[in-house]
Formats: sequence, C-alpha cells, structure tokens
Amino acid sequence: MNFCKALAAAFLAISAASALAQAPAAPPSWQQGRNPEQANSTLHPFAPHMTGRASKELPLDKLKVPAGFKVEVWAEGIPEARSLALGDKGTVFVSNRLAKNVYAVVDKGGTREVKTVLKGLNAPNGIVFSKGTLFVAERDRITRYDGIESNLDNPPAPKVVVDNLDPTQQPGHFWKYLALGPDGKLYFNIGAPCNICQPPDTHANISRVNVDGSGFEYVAHGVRNSVGFDWHPVTKELYFTTHGRDWLGDDAPSDRLDVAARKGLHFGFPYCHQGDIPDPDFAQGRSCAEFAPPLLKTGAHVAGNGVQFYTGSMFPSEYRNRIFLAQRGSWNRSEKVGFRIMMVTLRPRDVPKYEVFAEGWLQGDQIWGRPVYTQQMKDGSLLIADDYAGAIYRVAYKP
Repeated sequence: MNFCKALAAAFLAISAASALAQAPAAPPSWQQGRNPEQANSTLHPFAPHMTGRASKELPLDKLKVPAGFKVEVWAEGIPEARSLALGDKGTVFVSNRLAKNVYAVVDKGGTREVKTVLKGLNAPNGIVFSKGTLFVAERDRITRYDGIESNLDNPPAPKVVVDNLDPTQQPGHFWKYLALGPDGKLYFNIGAPCNICQPPDTHANISRVNVDGSGFEYVAHGVRNSVGFDWHPVTKELYFTTHGRDWLGDDAPSDRLDVAARKGLHFGFPYCHQGDIPDPDFAQGRSCAEFAPPLLKTGAHVAGNGVQFYTGSMFPSEYRNRIFLAQRGSWNRSEKVGFRIMMVTLRPRDVPKYEVFAEGWLQGDQIWGRPVYTQQMKDGSLLIADDYAGAIYRVAYKP
C-alpha cells in the first residue's frame, strides 16, 4: 500500500512537472496588460549605464534652466545613482535599484570622492539619514546603520528595523522609496506586483513604522507605485508621485501628483486611473468618484519620481515651498516625454502651476540622462541624481 501511494505521488509529480514544462512562460511584469495588437510592440524599459558615465561624455550644454541658474556635474561614475541622503557632516549617500551597493560622496576640498560603503544588499533603493543613522530600504526589509558617517571605511553591522516586506518575491514594483516624516516615522511604499492586476491588501500602498520598527500602519491605499514623497513645510501634508499603468496608449493614463490630506484614503488602483478613467478589465463596476482624485495630472508615462519642497535660501524667494518633481521619463510611449525636472507651485483655491525647471536630457528621440531624485544641500543648492548616466548634477543660482 505504501509503495502504491509512493508510486501515485511520483506519477502526479511527473505529470505536474510535465504540465509546467508545457505551459507558456508568464510574460515579464512590464508586459502585463498588453492587448493582442500590442503583442509585437518594440517598446520596452531602458537599461541604465551600470558603470556610470564620465562627465566629459555628458553634454551639459544641452540643459536648459531659468536665467541665473547654472548646472554642473557634481559627481560621476556612480552606477545607477538613485535616492540621495545628506549626512550631518556633508556626506551625500547614494542608493541604487538594480545593483547591490550604497555609495558615499565625500567632498575633498572642492573635489568629490565616491566610496562604496555598503555591498551585497538587495535592491537598496530607499535611503534616509537622521541623527547619525543611515536607514536603508531593501526589497525585503529596512535596516539601520548607526554612526556610519564617522565610519565610512568600516561601516557598522546593520540592525533590522522591519523585515519580511517581500515574502512572495513579487515580480513587479519591488523597489522601495524611504522618507522620514515630520512625525518622526519612516514612510515607504510597497508597489503593485504587476503592471495591472488586483493586488493583495499588502501591496499598492504607502505605509509607515516607528524608527524602532513598531507601529506599522497603512497611510494610503490604491497607489500603484509611488517612489517619491515629501511633506509640505507648513501644513505637513504628504505629497507623492504615482506612476500610472502601461499599455493604455500614448496619452493615457496620466501619472499623478497626489496629496494625502488624511490617513486611509484610496487613490484608485486598479479600478480607476488618473481620477477619471475606469480600467477596462479591473473597474469591476467601481466608480472613479469613490476614490481620491489627483492633485495634478502630470502627463502620461512621464514617470515622476523625486518630490521635494524647496526650503533653502539660495534660490529666489518665489521658489520657497515650491515642489521640484523629477521625471525619469517614458518608455511606454511611441514619442518620448519627461526626462526633466518640473516645478509645481501650489495655489490656494486654484489648480497648481506646473512648469519646466530643467530639461535637455531628451534630445529629439535620444536620451542621455534620466533625472530621478533631488537633494537640497545646506547652502540651498540642489543636487539631481541621474540613474541612467550614473551622475549627480548640482544646480546653483547666482544673479
């Protein structure tokens, strides 16, 4: 009897393996949602220069900024430079998404030295520096490195803040952004595990925890993928970018700039896009009126990432409390758009003013850079990370 059971189990295992071998491979997550007419589309995500490019290869003269502003290459050769965090001693920490390292840029009398300070991490996209500690959001956890700025050549061992954030090894938007809120809590995203699908309750949201890992709670739901947020300097309300779904055409749906005026709002994914387009497959009878509308439609496929309120004193006074919005740029569009830094001016009882601050990384149909995050420095200048060229630019103002 035992032999029969074993034989039956072996047969079932062989049959299952055979069926699995014959089943067509699932498409990559970025292809989900394509209709039959799009099956042969040549559109696809862009790969960055993983070694970084030298400053002499970067055509800075192509960049356009308002009068009085100047752009220079501040640091180069940083593979897939993403999130930026400023240390107490002036060190700029730099993350990446596809690689495994975290870098530190140290000013040596006007020249910058790039150090690899953390190695072998799991998609360390999100970083925050606070009170001597560097927090790092990997694919599956958030860790902390206490006293790291004084020990760049011998960094401390990590301490786990929160773990098990990716138990299923999701194929979609697994990278995380990390920010410290005015309430002293760590905020991070868990993106949808797909282009378009019905996500589990644990995904497509923005969450927060205390810095010791306690007090986990959801802040915003129905957020397909937000990889950038900041808080208004006065109202302390949370503003964040949201990437819209792909494969609904060149001009829809729009990406968004959203505001979470209170905890617990639902922003529509996967039922409704850009506040007024029901999803053709996942609307399920839901009305767009049920969900929080976007504060601003920022354009289809522009891929807004970094959000930062300017609070410095170097730029003219009218720039204070404006939002700098880094748009990494489109791949799911026949004519490219984005690849620029936009500026948002909030206006009481009126639509925000939305205008270009820096552009030129896109030349015709060719791209040479993708601005992804910004970091305000102590002197009021602005750093811009470019994950395509592996460079960091500095924007300064002098009338």
